[in-house]
Formats: sequence, C-alpha cells, structure tokens
Amino acid sequence: MATDTRIDETIAGKRVVDEAGEEIGLVTAVSDGTAYVDPDPGLTEKLTSTLGWAEPGEDDHPLAAGSIERITDEEVHVRRDT
Repeated sequence: MATDTRIDETIAGKRVVDEAGEEIGLVTAVSDGTAYVDPDPGLTEKLTSTLGWAEPGEDDHPLAAGSIERITDEEVHVRRDT
C-alpha cells in the first residue's frame, strides 16, 4: 500500500474519501499538478478517468494538495481541516 501524496496521473480513477472513510468523490482528471474530483461521477467518468482519458469537467472541483493525507492503491484520503 502506497502512502505517497504526490499528485500525478496515477491517482486518476481513485476514490476520494474523508477522515471517516466516507466517499466524497472520484479523481476524474489530473492537469498541471492539480487533481480534479467529481462528487457524483457517472459510469462514463469512472471509465475515462481510469483509462486516463478524462479532462477536468465543469462539475469537477480542484483538490488542494495540502488536503491530501495519504494515497493508497485504491483511495485518496483527505483531511477536512485544510
């Protein structure tokens, strides 16, 4: 299990969860070192992000690098207090 917190293309398609383990979205795209999270991804977003084909959409929210606590093989864990 990886604990790196670098934002790069390898985190596209991972679930984003809060400190309580509640899913808050999916990393749909990474652009210029910024991860974009869709809080309600559909099947298309899930597929294209996993394949690395997605671009940030208008419903996607940028994820602040400082809010990432850790990144595992399956999930991006974020803190609420940043």
